[in-house]
Amino acid sequence: MSAMTDRNDFKKSRVAVLMGGLSAERDVSLKTGSAVLKALLENGCNAVGVDVGHDLPGQLQSAGAEVAFICLHGRYGEDGTVQGLLEMMQIPYTGSGVMASSMAMDKVVTKQILLYHEISTPGFVVYRAGEDRAALLESCRHFPLVVKPAREGSTIGISIVKDRAQLEAGLDQALQHDSLVLIEDFINGDEITVSVLNDQPLPIIKIVPKKGFYDYASKYTPGQTEYLLPAPLEAVLYNRLQEVSLSACRALSCRGAARVDFMVRDREFFCLEVNTIPGMTETSLLPKAAAAAGVSFNELVMQILGDAGLNK
Repeated sequence: MSAMTDRNDFKKSRVAVLMGGLSAERDVSLKTGSAVLKALLENGCNAVGVDVGHDLPGQLQSAGAEVAFICLHGRYGEDGTVQGLLEMMQIPYTGSGVMASSMAMDKVVTKQILLYHEISTPGFVVYRAGEDRAALLESCRHFPLVVKPAREGSTIGISIVKDRAQLEAGLDQALQHDSLVLIEDFINGDEITVSVLNDQPLPIIKIVPKKGFYDYASKYTPGQTEYLLPAPLEAVLYNRLQEVSLSACRALSCRGAARVDFMVRDREFFCLEVNTIPGMTETSLLPKAAAAAGVSFNELVMQILGDAGLNK
């Protein structure tokens, strides 16, 4: 992967690194933001960290922000809300625009778009708070299933259920995080992730958690997961996954850096979701994939910054 060409030069601009925020993924966002801020400063950028609160417009003005590097995960950061605010304030920002961020954050909308573009995804049903739960339980006749909040990340509120009793408990858990719940077929296979950087797919990673389930602890605790890079897949499947990842990002109009997650079983693959602000912590997948492509962490940060803009 080559260095930036024909991209914005924000190195002399005041870069506000937006981190923390108001979502359930605040702690991870602080780690991502701290790593990005360190890289920007090492690259000679005029950067400052902003722990995002309710008065973000005032914080941006106080920081003298000329461009925003968004390191917010989850709601009020990854879902288009902050992107819309930055559009109103005419501050260029990294990553996907308002609509792409909003669509990708909603796993149900993402799956509907994937299906429209004939990209395989696990079968699913949707439950909204207040709907007839008995009817849902009656309709779910095959197990296991995966129950997850439709608009959360980092596997927050997710559970794998093996019977109706567990399904009820899983619904209760997911509803604590979102009024919209996705109930999805469980795919017993390999977990695969493909990062996309500025419209180019990076080397594929196979994720092998030691506990068998890639949950929050497995994601963010060093040593809890093995990462096989490049993923040991046959060439045709490997290339196809990269192509489909690029297609998924284009279907959602993603920009900058994104990550597409799959389950692979017997040469079949099922797209789970698209992440528009991948983590940049010590255990995060995007930096690992970039490094395998010859892009250092600091260069990765600068490539993401170079693609910042408005009206995306």
